[in-house]
Parts: sequence; structure tokens; C-alpha cells
Amino acid sequence: MKRVGFLIEKITDMNNLMLAFYKAAKGKTMSDDVEIFRNNIEQNLQKLRLQILSGNICVGKYHYFKIYDPKERLICAASFDERVLHHAIMNICHPYFERNLICDTYATRIGKGVYKALKRAKIGMEKYQYVAKLDVKKYFDSIDHDVLVQKLARLFKDKRLLFLFEKIIRSYESVVANGTERKRQGKGVPIGNLTSQYFANQYLSATDHFIKEQLGVSQYIRYMDDMLLFGNDRTLLKQQLLEIDGHLQQIGLHLKPIVLNKTSIGVSFLGYKLYPYKILLNRRSKLRFKKKLCQYGRYLYEDLWNEHEYQNHIIPLLSFTQHAYTKRLRKEILEGSNRVLRGGSWNNNASNCRVSNRNNNTPSNRNNNNGFRLALAQEFVSDDLSVNRESSCVFVKNTENEQCSIVQHPILVGMSETFSKDSDLYVK
Repeated sequence: MKRVGFLIEKITDMNNLMLAFYKAAKGKTMSDDVEIFRNNIEQNLQKLRLQILSGNICVGKYHYFKIYDPKERLICAASFDERVLHHAIMNICHPYFERNLICDTYATRIGKGVYKALKRAKIGMEKYQYVAKLDVKKYFDSIDHDVLVQKLARLFKDKRLLFLFEKIIRSYESVVANGTERKRQGKGVPIGNLTSQYFANQYLSATDHFIKEQLGVSQYIRYMDDMLLFGNDRTLLKQQLLEIDGHLQQIGLHLKPIVLNKTSIGVSFLGYKLYPYKILLNRRSKLRFKKKLCQYGRYLYEDLWNEHEYQNHIIPLLSFTQHAYTKRLRKEILEGSNRVLRGGSWNNNASNCRVSNRNNNTPSNRNNNNGFRLALAQEFVSDDLSVNRESSCVFVKNTENEQCSIVQHPILVGMSETFSKDSDLYVK
């Protein structure tokens, strides 16, 4: 493939820099950093332009924070002027990253995305007998700087641009915790940078071509580091997986345990559970959906969000469920789900009072045989409270008339758990 050059002039064009500013500021117009940059926008863009052309640009001013949804990740937020820089680069370089990618990679691409990947994967589930799922361990943190720089040099020949790429890449080193945290020299690209998304996608492009062209896998799908391979010959698929693992190790990547199943069993992919003729939400996605739904409703109720903010968050959340069969999930949310109650109560026989006993009830059920659990209360709650351990009830003493009355202690309130394991609504 012919390398492209003379892009640095297009990147530093004032019209492109202005466009980059608006893209970087989208959704952050009230931020102090954006406001400060906007107040002297022409001067700041000119300064950025001169820094790029001279090669004296400063990068790597990251703000680190962790997110825990859907899993724990370390996010690196670049300063606002760096975000403008990243958008300016990708405004021009995006088409040249694009042309080296195969059709069936779906991350960070216009006209692709999660739902196109799901649609393509569903075709494979219907057509083939076996499916293999591959996932790279700590992908962003494992990307080798030297290998990445070499890969970018095969796409671009502008030395100033390659120098800029290398400066951005080497501004970050991933951190590994082995008792004490330490940096992995020459490894990692920061999650949160726009350029990192393109770098990470490009890093596996050669692997895509290896799988499709050398191994001859006809049905292959990749979304960043999540990969699906389909086939009808289990033995051949195993051999192909071994060769892919060896190919990835050559560029410093290691796979998580590979999942190889019949398509009829299903496979988890991008938050969904895929079967030959249906798509469901996987267990983690259902729990996450319910948690987010309650959280957003609480923010609206407590006036932490206005209606507009609520809609901006709830619409993408609901759209995530629309690509899967969620009829029962929606019904459960609107009407409430049945609950499995453990044990029994005073109205049951000894066998039904066992903790192992299960009884399926609706949330509105208030029968006198509902399950409950006992907990030992504190010996002395206060001067006026004492505990009868045999009954596990709290006696409140009236000091005026020396009489006692019995009240239910809060810890004796019955606790129920949801274990609806049928079809697509397993929620714990």
C-alpha cells in the first residue's frame, strides 16, 4: 500500500483547527477549560498551529480517574488543548486509517458500530455450526509502542506527522500492579484519547488480514479486541485459533481463555447473548440496565437532573435494549417480577421453614408464610433497650410504669432474592 505524505499542512490549517475545537468542545460547553480556550480562541489556535509545525508541542498532560461500569478501567483525560490536537489530526488522517481496515472490523468507524457488528454476527450464528470468541488481555495497556510506531510508518511518510504520532504514543505508559504499582516501559495507549481508538484499531489490522487471507476464515468479526470466528469444522477451527494466538504473541498480546462452542449454545458478544435465531441481553447487561434505570430515575426525582438531561441519558440506555429480545424484561420493569422467598414463617410446617425451601411469590404477596431470616441483635442497644436472645425481639422498657412492650427490630425484616432463571430474564 502506497504511503501518504504532506498531511501536516492540512492538519495545521486554521479552518481544520477551528473544526477540531468545536468537536472537542461538544457536550462540554460549560466546562471552565473550554471557556478559557474560547475567550482567546484565535490566539490559542495559532499557538497550537505553531507548536505542531515546530515539533515543540507538549503532550501527556493527563488527568487519571477510574470508572467501574461495566468493569474497572483507568481513564486518562487529556487537557482540552490536547483534545483539540487529537481532533485536528483525525479530521485529516481518518480516511487513511480507514483504507487499511477490512470490512468486518466495526469499532471507531463511520457507518459501522456495535449494532452492525451484532447483525453480522447473527448471520454467522445462523450459517455455521461452531463459534469461537477471542478477547485480548488488557488490550490497550499491552500495545507495544515500537510495534505501533512501525505500523503507522507503513501508512504515513510525513516525518513531522510520524514524529507527532510517536510523541503522543510515548507520552503514556501503562501501570501494572504487582504488590506495588509500577509503569510498563514502552507499553500502552491511554483509554480516553481519540487517537488511542484509531491506534488500537490499526494495531490489529495486520491480524485481521492474517485471519482472512492466510488462514482463510470466511466469517470473522472484530470489534476492537473482541473477535468472533465461525466454522463448521471444529478441528480446523482449533488449529486456526492456535495460529492466531501465536500471531498475537509476536506483537506482545495475549488472549484470555478462548470460548469455542456450538452456535446453538450461544455466545456473549458486546453485552449481548447471541443465538442462531435470537439476540438477548447477557446477565451483566441486564443488571447494568436495571441499575442505570433506577439511578437515572432517582436523579430526576431528586432534581439533580432536569428533563433534558434525563432524556439525554435514558434514550441511549433504552436503545441498547431494542436490539435484543427484551419483552419479558420490559414487562418485569413495568409490572414487577416474581420473587423466590427462602424459608417460611410461623404459619408453615417444619419442612417449609428450612432455609433451603423456595417459594415463588409476586412482590405484592403479603401472606403470613413469607420467608424471613433471624439475626442476633446487639446485647444492649441503649439504657432503655435490652434484648431477649431467645426471641430475637427488642423489649422497650417504659421507665414510668415499669411495663415492657415488644417491637420488631429492623434487622428482622424479611429479605428476599430474585432468581428468575427462565429464558432471558435471569436476574440475581
